[in-house]
Amino acid sequence: MIARTVTTRRNGPVFDFMLALATIIVALIGVVMVYTASRATLLAAGEDPHTYVKKQALFVVLGVIAMVVVALFDYRRLEPVAMLLYGLSVLSLLGVFVVGTHAQGSERWFTLGPLQIQPSEFAVVGLILAVAAYCDRRDEEGLAWRDVFKLLILAGVPIALVLAQPDLGTAIILLIVLLIMLTVAGLPIRILVMLLIGVGLVTLVAVEAGVLHAYQLARLGAFLHPNTTTTNRSVLADIYNLNQSKSAIGAGGLMGTGLLHGAQTNLGYVPEQPTDFIFSAVGEQLGFVGAVGLLSLLGVIAWRVLHAAGQSRDVFGRLVCTGLFTFVAFSVVENAGMTMGIMPITGIPLPFVSYGGTAVLSFFIAVGLALSVGAHRRMR
Repeated sequence: MIARTVTTRRNGPVFDFMLALATIIVALIGVVMVYTASRATLLAAGEDPHTYVKKQALFVVLGVIAMVVVALFDYRRLEPVAMLLYGLSVLSLLGVFVVGTHAQGSERWFTLGPLQIQPSEFAVVGLILAVAAYCDRRDEEGLAWRDVFKLLILAGVPIALVLAQPDLGTAIILLIVLLIMLTVAGLPIRILVMLLIGVGLVTLVAVEAGVLHAYQLARLGAFLHPNTTTTNRSVLADIYNLNQSKSAIGAGGLMGTGLLHGAQTNLGYVPEQPTDFIFSAVGEQLGFVGAVGLLSLLGVIAWRVLHAAGQSRDVFGRLVCTGLFTFVAFSVVENAGMTMGIMPITGIPLPFVSYGGTAVLSFFIAVGLALSVGAHRRMR
């Protein structure tokens, strides 16, 4: 009887509760931070100070449900429909240009009553599944040039559509996710080097040809020349945002000012603090200890997703988790780095913490997929 019980447990799904618990804790911290970062601004505007936190809490609940559902689902069943899911994500990106909401010069959202859905966040997951499925279906070892061309086209469609919105941050994530997945899939070093050179040349041409928007160039200029005396208003605005963010983080000291007691946060000095610059609210109110604690929890999430990739027994699962790890890890490094001035400002959200329902859902789905890969590998 005992031996039979042990065998049943080994054959059944065993979920990574460390990954799930760390994800939920970070999301709850995010709800608190969104409230503290948005409360003063909403009060000053005469609006309900709980507007943002209510929406964020709703999407966290929906995200937890989505994570559990995806985790219980056998990820291997997604391989046959990966291209279909990719196609749906591309159609949704096209849809924003037809029926999407236009705001601040961008067309990125579908409006559903009081909620907004940003399909570019889901496009990252769609591309990860498509690339993993393509590589899994190959019979040969490694990737040849013909495979690289096909995958570049596969990724180029959503990247082009996201850039047209415009959303440079998500486009960068899509590109980096593709390169890392190709490397893990067996891309020869010589081809990888040529791709990196090609990406550099395309970027240079895009900058010189004026393909990038003025505000995107301004963000790059603020990063490269933070002490410039330029009269360009866009650059000065980004430098101001960055300086206020660094002041908020510096004001937190070792232990922080305490929740709802940070001057920079309470007075609304940091623009876009609930979204792009949420880490500055963490640094000011929770201090160095709290900021390091949050980054450590995010590091645990990334580590466990990477662990699932290493433990996977099939190409599809390994590549899916590799893409998801890149998605989460790069988002953390970029968002936290840009608030401290060590990375350019791109608008990439801090996973599970920044205000934004679609981003929260997409990251929860990513964790759910990693949980599924880790659990169902034991049932093979």
